[in-house]
Parts: sequence; structure tokens; C-alpha cells
Amino acid sequence: MRLIHASLFVLTATGIIGAASADTVIENANGYTLNANNELVRFSTMAFDDKGRIVAVGDAARARAKSATTRRIDMQGKTVIPGLIDAHGHVFGLGEQLTQIDLAGTASLADALAAASTYAKANPSLAWLRGRGWNQEIWKLGRFPTASELDGAVADRPMWLERVDGHAGWANSRALQLAGITNSTPDPVGGKIMRDANGAATGVLVDAAMELVTRAMPPLTDAQSRSMLDRSLHTIAAMGLTSVHDAGVNVAQDAIYRQYADSGKLTTRVYGMIGAVGADFDRLARSGPLKSYASDMYALRSVKLYSDGALGSRGAALLAPYSDEPKSHGLLFAQSADMVGQMEKAMKRGYQVNVHAIGDAGNRQILDGYQQLLRKHPGAKDQRHRMEHAQVVALSDIARFKTLGIVPSMQPTHATSDMNMAEQRVGADRIKGAYAWRTFLKQGSRIACGSDFPVESSNPFFGIHAAVTRQDAAGKPAGGWYANEAMTLKEAFRCFTLDAAYAGHQEKVLGSLEKGKWADFVVIDQDLFTMPAKDIHKVGVLQTWVAGRQVFEKK
Repeated sequence: MRLIHASLFVLTATGIIGAASADTVIENANGYTLNANNELVRFSTMAFDDKGRIVAVGDAARARAKSATTRRIDMQGKTVIPGLIDAHGHVFGLGEQLTQIDLAGTASLADALAAASTYAKANPSLAWLRGRGWNQEIWKLGRFPTASELDGAVADRPMWLERVDGHAGWANSRALQLAGITNSTPDPVGGKIMRDANGAATGVLVDAAMELVTRAMPPLTDAQSRSMLDRSLHTIAAMGLTSVHDAGVNVAQDAIYRQYADSGKLTTRVYGMIGAVGADFDRLARSGPLKSYASDMYALRSVKLYSDGALGSRGAALLAPYSDEPKSHGLLFAQSADMVGQMEKAMKRGYQVNVHAIGDAGNRQILDGYQQLLRKHPGAKDQRHRMEHAQVVALSDIARFKTLGIVPSMQPTHATSDMNMAEQRVGADRIKGAYAWRTFLKQGSRIACGSDFPVESSNPFFGIHAAVTRQDAAGKPAGGWYANEAMTLKEAFRCFTLDAAYAGHQEKVLGSLEKGKWADFVVIDQDLFTMPAKDIHKVGVLQTWVAGRQVFEKK
């Protein structure tokens, strides 16, 4: 990995000395950043003004530190890196999960039922009991759980527990009753009610069928939404994230984001995606894309659509049947003509179109749609349209991402979370196009990395670790899972910084520590670029700064 020092870098152009002094200079830092030439730059000093813009890095910053009015901060040799960007998360969803029962750590069905019972007893005033995180694959159950099993833990109140991927939910009998779901209730378009051999609803609902239960719940109040956002912002800042692409913003959330940005309460930058091309889009798009708001703290210039479901719940749409369920191809959420209509409506209004696609059929449907629309509207290619997840792609379709200019927005920890079942789902041939980061990078695609929190942890160092090692935190499997598709450390660092910024049209202001960009940076407790790759997931965040303002400090 080639390193250059900031004293030799373009940021030290002559003419800096004698200019007005910066308000703040950080010194004695073990600093790293990428530059426009994809070089990893070392620096020890950085200066930023009172608006939070970087004015110098390296020798030029040291010159500014001589002013008596400059605030100087001694980093004492600690490692400083650009603020990390999560290109796909669910901000309000994370805050909501933090108020619910978390089943992510349950090792068995019995553990989950015990946790559900304990949570119900501890929250007697809740009308609806909600949670998330269960995974029948980890439980080695060989099937989905049932309503009758959940009734054994909680029967007096409705309980609704979403699967770890958010694409299936588990209801008890009381929740099914309040939702009006009976054995004769038909499957909705794009969804599935799981049934037993006699056709009776078992209690698990997949994808669009989940709405049958969620619409029966009381809506969130404004106070609840704000509380969720407060919790989420605190957690995100503690992880070292200075920007998040929120994959699904509605009218109420947009209003809260703007209010938080206006008042200074938005401590993480948010690049928003309007969550569907429907009534919310019609209202939010009246004035066209919001490219920047409140000094780049908020933007709303993209939409989020769904092609299919998730692999773990077998909702991802596959071209051929599932290898472990030969009667199923998964679920496409819309007919191709309807999907293209939604995509075109957003494109014509100037929005970036970001489509969730997990299975190879889902990815192909959207690639076909992009190809058709970009022929018709060639100027729309500048909108940098994206494929969210691009998880299982037919090998022959991968090159189309580069040809069409589609950004693959991928989540490294999905690979290490799914490796216990992915090949069972798709088989040895299709797995070659799954989580295929190296293949995408080799053809020149710019991968925007994220986590899909709260599906996965919002900790970006978990993602960097997974990208580089293709292993879980325990170091399994030895040598990495399909290690030929791993990233280098610099590539992983780039996909959580500059390339994530590129995916949000923000690479000129975010993603690296360079003159003119925002002073968004993170102080960490280890040297990311010299430590063993196997330990990257252990990196801890000491401080997080956004626009020259400290928004988190580890106590």
C-alpha cells in the first residue's frame, strides 16, 4: 500500500502562510486519508475554520497553528481518519429497535421464547409487544417458528417479532386476530403467508404480507419518532459514522430531519431516500430533489424501491428455484412494467433511483429497467442510480452495472452473516456471483459500502473487517469464505468513505480530509493500517467530529 505524506501533498500549496488563521488546528495526529488520486496520505496536522471547513492539512496547517488566536488540540499520537459513511441504513428503524426486544443474540427457539416472555412481563403497559432479530438458521430449526409456539410465551397481548433481515415477521395468535388474518386470507402481491400442510396460517408473514399486521398497529406519535431519532443519532455517532444514507424516509421523518438540522440537533449527516414512489413521493417531490440542506447536513434527492425480498426468508427472487426449496423462486414485488413506471417517474423528476435487489431475478429485473430507461432518458445516467445490496447477481449481469453506470451499494457483513445458509439457498454455481466484491471492483465499479442497520450492527469497523477477511469475529472460516472476493484494506476504507460519498453526489465535500471539505473525522484507539486484519472489528471510537464540532467522546 503506497503512503505519501501531507507535507508533499497538494494541500500544502504555497500562499497559505499569511492567510487568516484557522480557528482550530489538530496536532500530533496519526492521520490517514485518501486523495483524489486514490493515494493513502499521512498527516499529523489539520486546520479547519469556524464553519467546520478544512483549510489546510500538513505543513500548511502547522503554519496556521502559530497564531495566538488559534485553538490547538493535541491528539497525542492517536489515529485520525475521515468520518465514515454508511451508504445504506435505517435511522429511525435503529432507534425503534433500541426500544424493543432484541432477539439477535438468541441461539435457539427456546431462548427466543424465554426472552419474549421476560420482555412482556417487564413491560405490562405496552399494548403491542414488538421486537426484531430472530434467525431460524442460527437456531438450526429447519423451519420457521409458529404462532402457537409464541403463544406459549405471550398470549394475552399481540406480539410481533421481525426476522433479522426485516423481510419476515412472526406473530402470535392475538396479533393475527387483530390483523384479521385467517386461514382463508389470500397472499398479497409481493408477499406470502406461511401455511402448514393443511393450509392454516402458521404465524410467519413474508415481505408484503407483513403489512397485514403492521397496519393494525397504532401509528407512532411525533414524540416517539423523535425519541427514536435521538437514540439512533447517539448510537451512530458512537460508531464513528458522520454520514448515513437513510434507505426509506417518509413525510413525517423528513420534517423531523429538517427541524433537527435547523436546530443543530442532527449530529450525523443524512442522505435521504424517499421510501417509495407513492403518496409520500408526490408530496416530497413537489419542489424537486433537495440536494443540500443546512450546510450539507441533510439531503433528499433519491428514492428507495424494492424489487424482491431477502435470502434468509426465501423472499429474494431467483431466476431458477431455490436449491433448498425447489418449489419456490422467491418473490418479485411488482410486475416489470409497474416497476419501470415507478423508476421512470422518479427519474423524470430528477431523482436518483435506488432499488433493493437481492436475488438474481430481482437484480436482472432492475438492470433491464435501467437499460430501458437510460436509452429513453440518457441524461438520467448522471443521477448515479444504484442497486441496493446487489447480493446474488448472475455472472453475465455483473458487467451491466459498469456499462449502465449503476452503483452497487453493498453491505460486507451480509456476507459473513449469510455464509451459514447462502450456498444452501442458491447452490455452488450461483454463489459465484454472490457478495462478489472483487468481481465488481475489478471491472471498475465503485462500491458504496454500508451495513443495512439495524439488520446488521451499525459499527462500520465490523464492515471493514468483513470486507477484508470474509470472516466473522471469531475468525471463521479459516482463510475466509470465498476469500477470492475479498477487498484490500484500502478498498474497504474507500468504500466506507469516498465511494460512499460518491454514491450520494457528495464526494466534493465529504469522504476525505482535504482542503475545502467538511472537517468530518473520527479518532480511533488503534492504527487501522498497521494492525492485524483479524482484529479490525475490535477498533474503538474515541471521538467523532462533524463539521469541526465534536459530537461524541468516549467516556
